[in-house]
Amino acid sequence: MSNPVTNILLVGVGGQGILLASEILSEAFMLAGFDVKKSEIHGMSQRGGSVVSHVRFGNKVFSPVVPEGHGDILFGFELLETYRYLPLMKKGATVIANDFRIPPPSVLLGQTTYPENLSEKIKTAYPDFLLVDGQGMARKAGDTRAANTVMLGAVSRRLQIADGVWQKAIEKMVPNKALEINLNAFSMGRSL
Repeated sequence: MSNPVTNILLVGVGGQGILLASEILSEAFMLAGFDVKKSEIHGMSQRGGSVVSHVRFGNKVFSPVVPEGHGDILFGFELLETYRYLPLMKKGATVIANDFRIPPPSVLLGQTTYPENLSEKIKTAYPDFLLVDGQGMARKAGDTRAANTVMLGAVSRRLQIADGVWQKAIEKMVPNKALEINLNAFSMGRSL
């Protein structure tokens, strides 16, 4: 008897709404009847440091942490962070990344340069790759801060969860004043 567990990693930089996106994702899986485990790692997230959220769902999930080399979906909010976490993914995994760059401190201090051609390198390693203009789409939805919800919409296409479940999860987790913008942003991402 197999117990397939789907492993999703959300990676980016503090302030990009990764934790809200992982909350919505977890809520959608629970509403759909799955067992869900979530774990977050905040590396100086208040100062633009790395943030990683592990979300695992299935019939029964025992650990919240995605084992190295077992990631099914990498959900990247920033390009370099997406590239950095590729080793946690399994061969043939799906990678969905925001086409957005936030220079790390070493680049800002002139110690290194931001790597070139990251999207091409990711696509070579993981052909099931989608690059999303999260900020541009969120701006069209009404607020660039909704880029996380645009990304969530793009990822939702790879998960067998009904539209209504996603809407309920967003309605539960997003404040009323930002709800309409986030539902629009999600819909735009889902249409990709």
